[in-house]
Amino acid sequence: MVENFCNSTFWNSSFLERPEADLPLCFEQTVLVWIPLGFLWLLAPWQLLHVYKSRTKRSPITKFYLAKQVLVGFLLILAAIELALVLTEDSGEATIPPVRYTNPILYLCTWLLVLLIQDSRQWCIQKNSWFLSLFWILSILCGTFQFQTLIRALLQDSNSNLAYSCLFIISYGFQILILILYTFSEKSDSSNNPSSTASFLSSITFSWYDSIVLKGYKQPLTLEDVWDIDEGLKVKTVENRFEIFMAKELQKARRAFQKRQQKKSQRNSGATLHDLNKNQSQSQDVLVLEETKKKKKKKSGPTEDFPKSWLIKTLFKTFWIMLLKSFFLKLVHDIFMFLNPQLLKLLISFVSDRDMYAWTGYVYAILLFAVSLIQSLCLQSYFQLCFIVGMSVRTTVIASVYKKALTLSNLARKKYSIGETVNLMSVDAQKLMDVFNYLHLLWSTFLQIVLSIFFLWSELGPSVLAGVGVMVLLIPLNGFLATKNRSIQFQNMKNKDRRLKIMNEILSGIKILKYFAWEPSFKDQVNNLRKKELKNLLFFGQLQSIMILILQVTPVLVSVITFAVYVLVDSNNILDAEKAFTSITLFNILRFPLGMLPMVISSVLQASVSVGRLEKYLGGDDLDTSAIRHVRNFDKAVQFSEASFTWDPDTETTIQDVNLDIMEGQLVAVVGTVGSGKSSLMSAMLGEMENVHGHITIKGTTAYVPQQSWIQNGTIKDNILFGSEFNEKKYKQVLEACALLPDLEILPGGDLAEIGEKGINLSGGQKQRISLARATYQNADIYILDDPLSAVDAHVGNHIFEKVLGPSGLLNGKTRLLVTHSIHFLPQVDQIVVVGNGTILEKGSYSDLLAKKGVFAKNLKTFVKYSGPEGEVTVNDDSEEENDDSGLIAGVEELPEEAASLTMKRENSLRRTLSRSSRSSGRNQKTLKNSLKTRNGSALKGKEGVVQGQKLIKKEFMETGKVKFSVYLKYLQAVGWCSIFCIIFVFLLNSAAFIGSNFWLSSWTGDSQAFNGTNYPTSQRDMRIGVYAALGIAQGISMFIGTFLSVYGCNNAAKILHEQLLNNILRAPMSFFDTTPTGRIVNRFTGDISTVDDTLPQSLRSWIVCFLSIISIIVMICIATPIFVVIVIPLGIIYVSIQAFYVATSRQLRRLDSVTRSPIYSHFSETVLGLPVIRAFEHQKRFKKQNEAGIDTNQKCVFSWITSNRWLAIRLELTGNLIIFFSALLLVIYKDTLNGDTVGLVLSNALNITQTLNWLVRMTSETETNIVAVERIDEYINVENEAPWVTDKRPPADWPNKGEIRFSNYQVRYRPELNLVLKGITCDIKSTEKVGVVGRTGAGKSSLTNCLFRILESAGGQITIDGIDIASIGLHDLRGKLTIIPQDPILFSGSLRMNLDPFNKYSDEEIWKALELAHLKPFVVGLPLGLSHEVTEAGDNLSL
Repeated sequence: MVENFCNSTFWNSSFLERPEADLPLCFEQTVLVWIPLGFLWLLAPWQLLHVYKSRTKRSPITKFYLAKQVLVGFLLILAAIELALVLTEDSGEATIPPVRYTNPILYLCTWLLVLLIQDSRQWCIQKNSWFLSLFWILSILCGTFQFQTLIRALLQDSNSNLAYSCLFIISYGFQILILILYTFSEKSDSSNNPSSTASFLSSITFSWYDSIVLKGYKQPLTLEDVWDIDEGLKVKTVENRFEIFMAKELQKARRAFQKRQQKKSQRNSGATLHDLNKNQSQSQDVLVLEETKKKKKKKSGPTEDFPKSWLIKTLFKTFWIMLLKSFFLKLVHDIFMFLNPQLLKLLISFVSDRDMYAWTGYVYAILLFAVSLIQSLCLQSYFQLCFIVGMSVRTTVIASVYKKALTLSNLARKKYSIGETVNLMSVDAQKLMDVFNYLHLLWSTFLQIVLSIFFLWSELGPSVLAGVGVMVLLIPLNGFLATKNRSIQFQNMKNKDRRLKIMNEILSGIKILKYFAWEPSFKDQVNNLRKKELKNLLFFGQLQSIMILILQVTPVLVSVITFAVYVLVDSNNILDAEKAFTSITLFNILRFPLGMLPMVISSVLQASVSVGRLEKYLGGDDLDTSAIRHVRNFDKAVQFSEASFTWDPDTETTIQDVNLDIMEGQLVAVVGTVGSGKSSLMSAMLGEMENVHGHITIKGTTAYVPQQSWIQNGTIKDNILFGSEFNEKKYKQVLEACALLPDLEILPGGDLAEIGEKGINLSGGQKQRISLARATYQNADIYILDDPLSAVDAHVGNHIFEKVLGPSGLLNGKTRLLVTHSIHFLPQVDQIVVVGNGTILEKGSYSDLLAKKGVFAKNLKTFVKYSGPEGEVTVNDDSEEENDDSGLIAGVEELPEEAASLTMKRENSLRRTLSRSSRSSGRNQKTLKNSLKTRNGSALKGKEGVVQGQKLIKKEFMETGKVKFSVYLKYLQAVGWCSIFCIIFVFLLNSAAFIGSNFWLSSWTGDSQAFNGTNYPTSQRDMRIGVYAALGIAQGISMFIGTFLSVYGCNNAAKILHEQLLNNILRAPMSFFDTTPTGRIVNRFTGDISTVDDTLPQSLRSWIVCFLSIISIIVMICIATPIFVVIVIPLGIIYVSIQAFYVATSRQLRRLDSVTRSPIYSHFSETVLGLPVIRAFEHQKRFKKQNEAGIDTNQKCVFSWITSNRWLAIRLELTGNLIIFFSALLLVIYKDTLNGDTVGLVLSNALNITQTLNWLVRMTSETETNIVAVERIDEYINVENEAPWVTDKRPPADWPNKGEIRFSNYQVRYRPELNLVLKGITCDIKSTEKVGVVGRTGAGKSSLTNCLFRILESAGGQITIDGIDIASIGLHDLRGKLTIIPQDPILFSGSLRMNLDPFNKYSDEEIWKALELAHLKPFVVGLPLGLSHEVTEAGDNLSL
């Protein structure tokens, strides 16, 4: 039928059985024309529908668009001309076949359709359709056959159908031009990201990324150079999609959880009834025992239940489209992977069979290249999709955890420390990301194993079972080692946590350690833990070596056993090149899934733990604010109606049955003893507590000043504005009213001075005033002020009350609830509420409560009695203020920035303040006002330029460009040169054994031509098997020894680097800790040390093995086919240049990723600390937006890094594929001089090279990325040290025996760039004198004491104690002989005894004596464990 359609032969195999093979013209004009056209017509409707649904604004007409339309227009004209020619030729006789009519008509319709599709793409962001690109590729490939047939026909007979041939050739040329146009990408106005506008060919080869790689090679990349990610990948889009599914799935999980709870309670109630009937009367002792048992059970018993199994479902539903696409790509890749061994087999048979035509060999070589190319393209697109899904999963988790933190109830929040929540964002999110990257391997490994065994069976029959059996037997051994490894890792994580806990404490209390010269004691603690950690690490490394031995020996053992069984089972079985090398290739394929499967399963198990943790957190209860009713129309500002609230439903209610009305505009003071529930009352109003019953009605917005001020890392101005618009007049008023102008004058940079983490460089009073200024600047209706005056000096307190809080203050007319201990302000408030035990004891005005003679009046009397005879209660009474000073002012540490530039005016102001007892308080306040006025102008002027010292936290140093060679040397030196020499030598032996075993196998397969089954000598056969096995085992053992040696060497390096780092950090001066955030130092001890411990040794080892493996393969190919050297050289150059381009870009992107990741966690920690404030001001949305911006910045670096890996991989695989292609081509060209076993040897190794090449570059980049950790550790190893702890000049043993101190013109400054803090102090302090040092905040009181301990070194002058200049002796000799009670009471975790005597110098009696003197003996005696009482981190389980 088809033959009638063409009037010629459709198919005849004889066309192929000749040296000049060709396809019949009829076949070319029908089947090869219909394939591309069918593809286009089948997919066109779907494509047009997709364009219609996702259309955006139509793009303007471009030259590109016109060029494509014009070229397709030409094709249309050519098809019309061909049809016209056919019609004119038709003379009515049946000579012209129907195909000549149908093809032009088909083409006419097709080109019209193409014009329509190309026009419709103008509505899309991506102008070049992937499916049109595929159509042009198919059309050109199918047209190639007809093209060469027509050229041949013309060469033989120049008149044969000349017009038709010319039309076809011109049309073919146009199609190639169109395809070239389709390789270019068209820019779009609506997207800045080239990935979204890239053409299909540019997308699959990642060519759109070229410009970044080029830029990264020329100069180090910055954040601005990295493109933003697509809208579809941004946090907002992904999170919104996730939340839709999460709501449904979480609801289902909660219902299932409730059902479980009901069943449990039914079971429990049944059991309880049974117990009661069994024994009605139980003695008290038994009940107590039961209680303790229950408690024990609680600790070790069943895990807590919560809504489960919803997170993975939600993630799958959110990302199912990408997962489906990646599934198809992986499937295609896996199937194509098994075509390589089959093509290898065909090539070996082609070389072995001298009669086969040359064109067959060329077709096989081209097919081998094509299959490898398709495999590479599919694999890289699959990886790109998987990594993007992984990245999006991580983003979703981080954003969801952040969002949850903003709404999580206080009860649920108590279960998580900030560190644990940050762990959810960093560690658990990362684990999920890793699993999603390799998720498809769960099914792909099984598919690959099944297909490998199937093809091996077809080669070697049942003998394969012997080899597979070995593999299966080794799985449990691998499993056992993996489990053992996990338990060691788990143990090591615990050791790491302990070490980090101590490091955190050391860094938080570094000042205390320096004061008391305790560094050696804590250094020993850290080193002891580090020893345990390194011991575990060594054991872990040894197990890893055994695992590597097994992984190395497995394929060798399997091939030895399989081949041995194959030749031993039957004497007719001869191992020829086809069988041996096809099997070796299949075994190599099989090696990957068997190696990966245990890894994938273990990472899935690890991720399942993370999923559980995340489900528990994200499924936790939200803050229930239903009891807080916000209304617009109401006659009162705040109303408590029978309100009872608690912090924990399991404990007693904290606020009980409160009824309270607060009118608009009132100033209400809330007073009561410590722990009476004042702050809880405020928290209840803010909705921070659990409601028991009743409700609170609030009219309007709230602003909140917490008792412990919360300050963000940023400028003072940012902290005060807190997201509001800047109004200069209002801003100045607030600064003046909150008494901040004198502070701004002292601080470098004024209100643009940077505040460190948690306000580290501000005193308590300054933090409190900034916190108050933030609330005052916001235009709220109700101000909740929780003891804002507790940390400020008394006269500043008076100023603030008058200017801000009082009847004539800035907040006059607003509703203010003021928790206070300052009694002298009470006569000026509208209403006083007295709180006790969570209830309201009294309320009323000041005079009413005095007249009542109730609780308030009694407490007042007591206070007056203690404050002395003239302490009657009147406002601004000095003695009252002094009492207030002593009882209420918190210890305030002066830090460098406050003391930066003290002027004479400042000292005069101090003298005025000191002499205030001789003046009336009214005048004193006046001087404060005046001083404020005089400073008003200067504090806010000239803040544009950055002042010296204004920036406190130094920007984290980030290296750019190549890692210096000295860093590698530093690491290698730590490993030890002898070890390195031995390691490399052993790995070289491994390579030699590898080359030997390959050549031995090649010569073994050559036996098949010399002997047949009947006369194959047994001795020859046994020798072949024996030597092959010996060489295989030699490979395994040398690899094992090399790994073992490297484990020891790297362990030693880790030990040395940590020791050097710890020693140097403990010897760093105090100024280093002031200007470096703790997190940054901790990061060196966590991330960087962890990299040196685990990651760096592995990547270095892999690099050496890969490098030697590639050299071995190239050596083998060159020995077998020397001509190959000609091809290796240019390919090597291409390879090295790709590598150079990539590593520069990748390295910088990794650095950018690290630098942009830290702010996400810092911002989160800051948010959690300030949650009550953020919720009170209702700024959750703003903070969420900030978090999203931070994540998106980090995401663009991660996305860029992922793409750079794909860009590299696709180019390397292309290089690898060219090696395969040229190897095959050379084998075809030099067929006559080669035999089958050489072909097998060359090609089976060439097929292996692609993956190894890819891996080598990955490892080069990994090693360079990881060596950055050594670079960062080295930076801190070289930090400048303070003076030596002990010098040659030692003071006498009984020094100081008198205690005479002399300051001689003593000067000091905090940091070289700052002004003097102490300006020429001269004074003598006699033996046994008691001296009081007084002065305003920032006057230099603490600085003076710091100088005695040489925490600050002198800038001039000297201090002598008992005649010895303190600068001339060692720091520990000095500090060990002095003692101090520091402002900040810092305790370390460990026993109480350890905190009192870290070196175990004193007896228990001496310690009890010291406790008695400190009035602590009764408290310690009352503790169950006495001196062994465990103190928690920072002494949290003891009161201040």
